[in-house]
Amino acid sequence: MLYTLDGLHTHEEEIKKSRFLAMAGPAASADEALDFIATHSVASATHNCWAYRVGDAYRFNDDGEPGGTAGRPILQAIDGQQCDRAVVLVIRWFGGIKLGSGGLVRAYGGAAAQCLRLGSKTPIVPRTVLVCRCPFGDMALVQSKFPSFDAAVAGETFDAEGVSWRLALPSEQVDAFMALFVDLTRGRGDARIDEGR
Repeated sequence: MLYTLDGLHTHEEEIKKSRFLAMAGPAASADEALDFIATHSVASATHNCWAYRVGDAYRFNDDGEPGGTAGRPILQAIDGQQCDRAVVLVIRWFGGIKLGSGGLVRAYGGAAAQCLRLGSKTPIVPRTVLVCRCPFGDMALVQSKFPSFDAAVAGETFDAEGVSWRLALPSEQVDAFMALFVDLTRGRGDARIDEGR
């Protein structure tokens, strides 16, 4: 199971006189992740290193630290904490003592992992979009079942024959909902998976 963050979380620690401030937050897209980084980066800090993962899309940046010692360990922390749709920024203020490559990997990865561990998370539930259509006479009865299936209305249109919905519901509920939909509409309705999503 994958998780996303409920909001902004921070964790601060000092390692050999360098100050590390990790900030983590949710990101529904790469643009949201980059906005988070731009908003929270500190220009006066020595380094603003970051990583994000949004599904298969990911990026990381060492911001002047030796290659592979900051951004990649932050990304590994995101993956190690089973997070998705998440961005982590680790800001470092250099304290005068060099940490070496191994020390940097541990510092950046450790600060990121601890920040993610402490943050409150929500499971990411895979959702499937259905296109459903039914006569007006069945509309209220069908609608009354949406909450029990955690079905969110993504679109609703009416015509002379009845109503059409685009519904997003947990993928594991699809078969049960479609079977109930056929029963409630006595076979007059139509429900199918939206292949365009």
